[in-house]
Amino acid sequence: MTAAAFSFLLTGVLLNAGAQLLLKAGTNRLGVITLTADTWTATLSRIVSEGHFIAGIACYVISVFVWILGLSRVPVSVAYPMLSLGYVVNAIAAHYLLGEAVTVQRWLGIGFIVIGVYLVARS
Repeated sequence: MTAAAFSFLLTGVLLNAGAQLLLKAGTNRLGVITLTADTWTATLSRIVSEGHFIAGIACYVISVFVWILGLSRVPVSVAYPMLSLGYVVNAIAAHYLLGEAVTVQRWLGIGFIVIGVYLVARS
């Protein structure tokens, strides 16, 4: 895998992970989101006006474009496992930014993911 291909894929993964974190930050600000027949328009209005949601969707859109650039350079069987790095990024960032607990068992699983991605990328 070339440095350019790896850069595109990693950027796509990081943007995707950032989108998830921003969407979670948005839900933290709004609380539990419930759509009912009476409240769905007001709820959707609150969602689309929340900055974290807007930024999260923007990150998703950009990540798709960057991901396509990466896919044009490597086989999907190599690229797709790279998305698993998003688990690693999200676990670490959620711990530090959102105060979420990351257990020893979760760290062990993350370690297996990193090893697997490394093996696939080197093949």
